[in-house]
Amino acid sequence: MSQTEFKPTLGLLDATMIVAGSMIGSGIFIVSADIARNVGSAGWLIAVWLITGLMTIIAAVSYGELSGMYPKAGGQYVYLKEAFNPLAGFLYGWSFFAVIQTATIAAVGVAFSRFTAFLIPAVGEKNILWGIENGLNEAGVMQYSFSISAAQLLAILLIIILTYTNTKGIQGGKIIQTTFTSAKLLSLFGLIILGFLLAKENFWAQNWETGLQSAQLEKGADGNFLQNGNWLPISGTALIGAIAAAMTGSIFSSDAWNNVTFIAGEIKNPKRNIGLSLFLGTSVVTIIYITANLMYLYVLPLTGTNSIAFPEGERVAVAASNSIFGTAGSIIIAVMIMISTFGCNNGLILAGARVYYTMAKDGLFFKKTGELNKNAVPEWAMWAQCIVACLLCLSGRYGDLLDMVSFVVVLFYALTIFGIFRLRKTKPQIDRPYKAFGYPILPAFYILLAVTFCVFLILMKPKFALIGLGITLIGIPLYYIAVASQKK
Repeated sequence: MSQTEFKPTLGLLDATMIVAGSMIGSGIFIVSADIARNVGSAGWLIAVWLITGLMTIIAAVSYGELSGMYPKAGGQYVYLKEAFNPLAGFLYGWSFFAVIQTATIAAVGVAFSRFTAFLIPAVGEKNILWGIENGLNEAGVMQYSFSISAAQLLAILLIIILTYTNTKGIQGGKIIQTTFTSAKLLSLFGLIILGFLLAKENFWAQNWETGLQSAQLEKGADGNFLQNGNWLPISGTALIGAIAAAMTGSIFSSDAWNNVTFIAGEIKNPKRNIGLSLFLGTSVVTIIYITANLMYLYVLPLTGTNSIAFPEGERVAVAASNSIFGTAGSIIIAVMIMISTFGCNNGLILAGARVYYTMAKDGLFFKKTGELNKNAVPEWAMWAQCIVACLLCLSGRYGDLLDMVSFVVVLFYALTIFGIFRLRKTKPQIDRPYKAFGYPILPAFYILLAVTFCVFLILMKPKFALIGLGITLIGIPLYYIAVASQKK
């Protein structure tokens, strides 16, 4: 027998764990390498993470006002619909389904597979199970125009298992989330502390000699950084563009904090606990991310072989852990990332389906996704999300997914925060248990930073930013098709 409404069973701790657990996936272990190659100095590496952290916390405390006004399932979809119109909400919900949430689930799943391969090489990306051959390259290695690896299948299996688990009720998902988030918070704090205490060699003074002397590594004709290339000084608009390109990684790593707003219908005292959990979760994660990068600067050189900019296999945390723990470092980080990505994907899968459920209730999504099963969760919506995420896993391209998601998600964050200004004028009578901190200066500052990031990301990485934008715009005709179908 199906249920007709959500059961509020999650407290403040549970909500905070969903915020922090959904944010911390694999990014903090990987993306600092790309950031270093884009900005070229210790000062700017930390500045990129500081800017991202500031944007994240400003956005989170701003969302506190919206969550207090509309404490119900659907979160950002509901805020956009109420602030603007149903089309704005639908475009977000469609983008969420096609790119934002599903591509993030896929990227985190692929990262889980990559690091599982440290312990079980048979599930690595090099183990091609099936493919369309495209001939040998110069090194005599077979190239494929399309292939399916063991790593991709493992990522798909992970998503299916977590989806199935979460269809059995919110309690099981809550236990997984709290357990895995606690484990990764403790292990990350431990890694940071031990890094400063046990590192065999200290590169702190050497790295900070670069200060804020911004530079970018030379790129080849294919647009990729050259490991043996020259460092080219940058300033002005070139520096802003480099920061925007670098922030695709840090923003992706800090994303998904708003997932807790999607499950408002299952949180006790949502008007209080959602806003508070957003602030607590984003603050803790921002502190972890900045101190982790300070630790990287302590234990690794900024450039050169096996450095922050060029760690083996793009895994900067592995290089740092090897410097701290020796040969056991790779295994330690592999286990940490497996725990981190497992917990992260659980939070993403648990929360995301609530958006499609709310859209379906408005007649703007598949009707079955608007139903709850006997465990009071939107099972059909979860499986629809699962199918799209699994298809995106077959791309296997972590960086491409990252670029698409970062552009679209920041665009909608900016629009949603602009909605606070609009709602203050159009609906001043609605109760606001929280008010956006620093209004109007901080929300306006966030919008300025977000728009700057999006503009320069299109200039620096146009291909996948524009693909993400194109997918969003496809939602316009889909909206009118959905509206027309309601009238039949």
